[in-house]
Amino acid sequence: MKSILQRIGTIGTVLTAIIWSPAVAMGAEAAGGGTQADQMWVFKAIGLGVAAAIAISATVIGAAYAVGRIGAAALGAAAEKPELLTRSLLFVALAEGLAVLGFAIAMMLIQKI
Repeated sequence: MKSILQRIGTIGTVLTAIIWSPAVAMGAEAAGGGTQADQMWVFKAIGLGVAAAIAISATVIGAAYAVGRIGAAALGAAAEKPELLTRSLLFVALAEGLAVLGFAIAMMLIQKI
């Protein structure tokens, strides 16, 4: 149990460094004599990047959970009635569409930077 918590802590530290390192670099650029509008651009870019990361991660995690649950149920149903396999694959595809939609939203957010 302790090793899992250590791994989670390490992952959190790495993700925090990844998120804040561009902020520090852009902040140093803006602090070099930039105006207030330049500094606000930095925070807007960071906010849009974090929003894109949250959008893609939440939809991919949700899609993975849905595909896992639906896929297990689909294979269980196909074991009993093989003619249900093609119908149940439609539901798996709908769950994967969630990840594609999250990817599209993240790309639209990144284009605003």
